[in-house]
Amino acid sequence: MSQTTAAIRAQALESLLIEKGLLDADLIDDVIVRYNERVGPMNGAQLVANAWLDEAFKQRLLTDATSVVREFEFSGGQVDKLVVVENTPQIHNVVVCTLCSCYPWAVLGLPPKWYKDPAYRSRVVREPRAVLAEFGTTIPAEKKIRVWDSSAEIRYMVLPQMPAAWQGRDVESLAATVSRDSMIGVTVLEDS
Repeated sequence: MSQTTAAIRAQALESLLIEKGLLDADLIDDVIVRYNERVGPMNGAQLVANAWLDEAFKQRLLTDATSVVREFEFSGGQVDKLVVVENTPQIHNVVVCTLCSCYPWAVLGLPPKWYKDPAYRSRVVREPRAVLAEFGTTIPAEKKIRVWDSSAEIRYMVLPQMPAAWQGRDVESLAATVSRDSMIGVTVLEDS
């Protein structure tokens, strides 16, 4: 099904539910605004950018991300127990939920469709290099890959490595260039 077809179906379903009095149009608009402007990967990107520029903040984030996120008062939930793992020159981290699709909504937004797909959930554990390659991400053979399994009790987020060319940028500039997929670990950030 094309994205256009899916959008048309979603709009038709929304209109029908509103017409039948089962949904309130204003409530739908509020949810859309919430997930577009207040919940999402821009929150996680803000954490990443701050960690890149402030070593003390980074250590706090890596030690107790739950408390750090609480300070930011992000909405969206699913961060009651958040652990941030850091990509380094020796280690690349990737996140999955093998049981369902546990995911830190407040810092990464809505989970992508592929994150919930049974193929991703099972294969990334067994053959992470192959799955990452399908995302266009090649991890050198000498670099270890760690797969972190999110659950109802604990959610994970990746602190990606900052490309060398990004040195000297401010928090806003850095945050604007951090992608959701890099905070899941399926992509790496490139010099640009």
